[in-house]
Amino acid sequence: MNMQTTPRLTAAEAALIEAFNNQIGELPGDGAVIAIRDRLLDDLKKSGLPTRRVEAWHYTDLKTLLRAVPAQTGDAGSNGRDPLVEGSIVLSVIQGRPDHKARAGDLVVSSYAEQLSNGSAAAGLGALDKDDAVGRINGSFVRDGYVIDVPAETDLEEPLEIQFVHAGGQTHTRLPVSFGAGVKATVIERHLSVTADAALVSHVSDISLGEGAELTWIIVQQQGADDTHLGQIRVDLGADAKLKLFVINAGGQLVRQELHIKVTGEGADLTLRGINLLGAETHTDVTMVLGHNVPNTGSTEIIRNVVFDRAKGVFQGMIRVAPDAQKTDAKMACNTLLMSDDAEFSVKPELEIFADDVQCGHGATVADIDRNHLYYLMARGIPENKARAMLVNAFVAEIVEELENEAIVEALEGVISTWLEKHA
Repeated sequence: MNMQTTPRLTAAEAALIEAFNNQIGELPGDGAVIAIRDRLLDDLKKSGLPTRRVEAWHYTDLKTLLRAVPAQTGDAGSNGRDPLVEGSIVLSVIQGRPDHKARAGDLVVSSYAEQLSNGSAAAGLGALDKDDAVGRINGSFVRDGYVIDVPAETDLEEPLEIQFVHAGGQTHTRLPVSFGAGVKATVIERHLSVTADAALVSHVSDISLGEGAELTWIIVQQQGADDTHLGQIRVDLGADAKLKLFVINAGGQLVRQELHIKVTGEGADLTLRGINLLGAETHTDVTMVLGHNVPNTGSTEIIRNVVFDRAKGVFQGMIRVAPDAQKTDAKMACNTLLMSDDAEFSVKPELEIFADDVQCGHGATVADIDRNHLYYLMARGIPENKARAMLVNAFVAEIVEELENEAIVEALEGVISTWLEKHA
């Protein structure tokens, strides 16, 4: 006799299922959206959270690492925070709810909850594949966010900051953004905690770039010391589109930041730069899947990591070059400073190349502070701890300085310096 057994649920898995059952009557969505939510949650019940046996999660055993799920509580007040860069256009999402009083110039801005309610969000709500735990959790629980349309030929002179502010509990948000042909813009996606209360945060940004669009998108993740941050960005690059994607992780207890990028238009180009600042006993995982699907496209990825104490980090980078994607030029590098004997960082670069006329490569380095450089600074009267912080700062600041906007560079250097003051 065949008997099917239900997998034993962890405390976190049981709490997620209970939270869904308690909220399902309140979550926005028409019949199609509710059916998708039910299916996503049912998948979670059947398979559970991913373990190291799932290749994409081999270094981040979510079933083990996610030990608890906070209640759906928290009060972050009613107002957004000062922008990272003075003069920015600001759109705030406070404890998962957009600030409907916010204004964004000539941009077309609406509520994601409206798209859930009328069913237009259904097409993009599902998981990317069977291993997409971030998409599955977010699709089950997401309540709101912004939907932004940037009309063709728009030139945003000031940065647009979209800040996600929370005060513990759970927040699940989405951010679909469409950039028309010829758009030029800088967007700062900022995640920050304003209390010490633990939080579970999931977020998905879904971005499309039209022909010839030029976009700088900066993710600044500054969650609290006890927070779990499950982030995902999905990008579609059109013909001749140029994307500069900067990711800075400077917070969170458990972080998984996924980058899913499809290059679908000839002449498109991606520049990815990432900085991971890890301390205490935190775990941060940045996983990228980049698909070059058409000829004559390029990409460069450089990730810099600084790991203190007993922290653990991961970078998984997959570049797939399709059979038709001739003349692809793709390069990837990951460089790590281990500042403690107990610190760990795992790197898994991968290339899947099905075209024969390409230039692709990857590399990785792991090191400690250069003793000669440290001695040089200390010999000039600089205390050792300050000298080490200066060298670490120089290691990561090189990435930030690639940004051409002086105000943004100064703001991001401030984020890095503030973090280093606490850990170095």
